[in-house]
Amino acid sequence: MNILLEDGSTADSTKASGKPARLNIGDQSLSPALEAQIINLAEGDKHTFTLEAKDAFGESNPDAIHHLDRSRFPADMNLEPGVIVSFAGPGGSEIPGIVRESAGESITVDLNHPLAGHKVTFELDVIQVITE
Repeated sequence: MNILLEDGSTADSTKASGKPARLNIGDQSLSPALEAQIINLAEGDKHTFTLEAKDAFGESNPDAIHHLDRSRFPADMNLEPGVIVSFAGPGGSEIPGIVRESAGESITVDLNHPLAGHKVTFELDVIQVITE
């Protein structure tokens, strides 16, 4: 699976990593629009489709952007824009955030999905369909 941005650049590629993605239909981990595109695919199918941001990874939520004091991070941590930092979430989960800005003692961290707010194109090659 390749995920492409509007400019044609690759945002993610399981082909490059050699590790296929497993997409689970019906467990609400996928958007309804994404499920509708893949629900009837069979082994060997190739399918390319584009989804608007709201139907793919959602719109960017300004409430998920936080301005934090540098003291909340380890003193030796690199907090340059683009660095991914991790926060403790509910039940021991981890919530990744991307440093968007570092200005003096203020660090701006974006907890939105990295592809939120982007129209994306999916290029899928179905390797296997597993029914349970």
